[in-house]
Amino acid sequence: MASAAGAESDSERNEFSLGWKTLLAGVLGVACGASPIPYNIIGFTAAPLAAEFGWSQTQAVLPITIFGVIASFLAPVFGAMADRFGVRPVALWSLFAFALAFAAISLTPTANDPSTLYIYYGFWVVVGFVGIGSTPVTWSRAINLWFFKHRGLALGILLMGTSLAAMVVPQVAVWAITNFGWREMFLIMGAFPIAALIISFFLFREPRPDERPKAIESATGKLTGVTLGMALRDYRFWIIWLSIALIATSFGGAFINMPRMLGLRDIDTQTQATVMGILGIGIFAGRLITGALLDRFWQGFVAFPLLCLPAISAWILLGENITFPLAAAAGFLLGFAAGAESDLIAYLTGRYFGMAHYGKIYGMLYMPFGLFSASSPLIYAQVFDRTGSFDPILTVAIGGFVVGGGLLLLLGRYPTEFPEPEPENAQEALA
Repeated sequence: MASAAGAESDSERNEFSLGWKTLLAGVLGVACGASPIPYNIIGFTAAPLAAEFGWSQTQAVLPITIFGVIASFLAPVFGAMADRFGVRPVALWSLFAFALAFAAISLTPTANDPSTLYIYYGFWVVVGFVGIGSTPVTWSRAINLWFFKHRGLALGILLMGTSLAAMVVPQVAVWAITNFGWREMFLIMGAFPIAALIISFFLFREPRPDERPKAIESATGKLTGVTLGMALRDYRFWIIWLSIALIATSFGGAFINMPRMLGLRDIDTQTQATVMGILGIGIFAGRLITGALLDRFWQGFVAFPLLCLPAISAWILLGENITFPLAAAAGFLLGFAAGAESDLIAYLTGRYFGMAHYGKIYGMLYMPFGLFSASSPLIYAQVFDRTGSFDPILTVAIGGFVVGGGLLLLLGRYPTEFPEPEPENAQEALA
């Protein structure tokens, strides 16, 4: 049995000296993967797509829903592949496939007819099928295997990749669209995952058994943790699932549609990109601060106040006259909470359910994050198309943020030990 005593032995380990190469590669892999890049560019495609094809806001942001829904249902599959075959092959091949698929969107026809819209959507379907393995679903498993005592901070650093993307990608996207066009922007963005792939090929790996923290192993050296079936019968799994769903639904649409919201308040495109960059700084801060706090305090004391911050952002965005300082504050607080939530998914999976079947369980908990983050922009866009305002959905989102954060107060203490790993089916038992 793994126990809290194992955590004490980890105090003598310098986890960062052992795992820094993998952590660095993971940061770049997350930054250039399918988690942040599509979400950071989609908001800037609405105006050029409307100008060229006359597509509505809903039609322009629907691809992120298509991508997110497909990727979310595949998250447990890619997680199981990482459990079985290791993170390295799954993550690296997915990065490569994502690069090709994302760049291929540049091949969208120029003809202004209905088939062009469906071809455009078809490219996004492919991105959804191949991209999820380049997200934290895979990278976080390796980090959880390298770190225990400093796991919260390490996961915060890993997920800083999305912060880096949020600070850099909007600026590059606006520059590419302005100077070359939206098609060329997709081609340029396809180079990002290729760069991460090259670096990760040389640096990224899972630890050998002798390099793993003892707290995640049994006395026989095997990883400990509950099976997916056991997790699904645990009330804590469903509390986490519902919390993620509420926060993601409230956040996703505000994030994707923020450029349009600011534009309605007469804030120019370049300033919108600056605000999105500040949002990225907020994610950056949220990652590190949340991770460090999770290593010192119970998650409920950390999660609830931090996940309430975007309610303030929604309240600011309800205002009629938004100055740049207010817009910057809204972006920062929204980003900070987004950083906190992503940290929590990976951290809570490992702490409440162990590492033996981490990939499958994390994939199941990533599912509501992906599904509702993807459907939320469509909900926001539909409200806007029907009412001419985002205010009604922003009002609902305020309650979603508060309730979603409050649910995590019901999880109770972390388990101090997990059972010996068991196969989930007969085929695994024979493997």
